[in-house]
Amino acid sequence: MFYLNKLKNIVFPLYLFIYLIFPYSATTQSKKVNFRRDLENALNSRDFEFVKKSFENNKDLIIPKRFSKIIQDFPDSKWNIKSLGSSNPNEDLFQIKVSGKKIVDGEIFILDSNFHYLFSMVNGKINKGVIKKLFSTIRNDDNKIDITFKIPDEVLTGAKYDIDIILNHPLEEVIVAGGIKPYQVETFFEQDITLEPLVSGGIFKMTRAPAKPGMQIWAGIIAHPQGMITFTKSIDIVEKI
Repeated sequence: MFYLNKLKNIVFPLYLFIYLIFPYSATTQSKKVNFRRDLENALNSRDFEFVKKSFENNKDLIIPKRFSKIIQDFPDSKWNIKSLGSSNPNEDLFQIKVSGKKIVDGEIFILDSNFHYLFSMVNGKINKGVIKKLFSTIRNDDNKIDITFKIPDEVLTGAKYDIDIILNHPLEEVIVAGGIKPYQVETFFEQDITLEPLVSGGIFKMTRAPAKPGMQIWAGIIAHPQGMITFTKSIDIVEKI
């Protein structure tokens, strides 16, 4: 039994991490020294008003609402932020890790999300921000499923590339189901993933990158007798590597 009726409650919070982090004001070098610490503290203390005031454009105010939704789904979630710096003096790059857990029908689901966030500031507020190298999982198997994800961080425009999600132990008589699907950000909450039996020991897919630079997002599910894993991975589509 894979408890597939729980997928709707588990998968959607994972998808929300594409929209999760948008830093707030820092206008001088001295402020940048404390920026990482202040952002981390604000996220962990659930300072929604502080986040709401961080955006240059009113259209971005939907982000705090999505942030509130994530806190609702993972009340104990914790943020850890490390500044990686940037070669561009007008930009900064953060490495962000988010972890948390939720209980569904007595089962514990563990969230682990890692991504980079590249951003610039205008008038002390966020004007542009880009999430890179996103990889998030939610799983309830207590890490009993030995699984390897081989999905690139970036590929060239129009190039073919492989996506491999490998179950490392022989399946023998075990029945495992899974599925994977590309998503467009603007339609993220309107698409479902179809589960199919995995007879080859995982998900193995060859695909082609879009012809224009941007970001491609893949989301998938593995349903195993020992538990369930959902995952989201972003891939940067670039003209030059």
